[in-house]
Amino acid sequence: MVRRSVLESIFREIMNIRQRLDDIENNFSGWKPLPVEVPESELIGLPDHLRRTYVVVSSKGECNAVQVSNLTGRCRAIESNYLNQLSRMGWLNKRRLSKTVHFRPISQKEVQESASPVKIKSAVKFK
Repeated sequence: MVRRSVLESIFREIMNIRQRLDDIENNFSGWKPLPVEVPESELIGLPDHLRRTYVVVSSKGECNAVQVSNLTGRCRAIESNYLNQLSRMGWLNKRRLSKTVHFRPISQKEVQESASPVKIKSAVKFK
């Protein structure tokens, strides 16, 4: 049988962890990415239906398919398809938050970092 004092100390530790997680959650709950400005000359390369979706996402900063569909007037399934196409094309970043998938525009900094040459150090030396 487990002693009551051990159970109480475990309970206090769990409550302490829960409080820390609540603090972390509150710190990040108000974080919203800033909208990204993309020159019109770059948007010309996108088809009209994808451009409309991209403009909504870039103006909001980050959103999911339901939010985009509410703003564009198209159904959620179509917007989800368009958002995934834009993600595969490299226009949007995609991340899962519980059951929903959120999309945000790729910033110029992220594009520059991904375009920088990768330096590989070889562990094997050839003679």
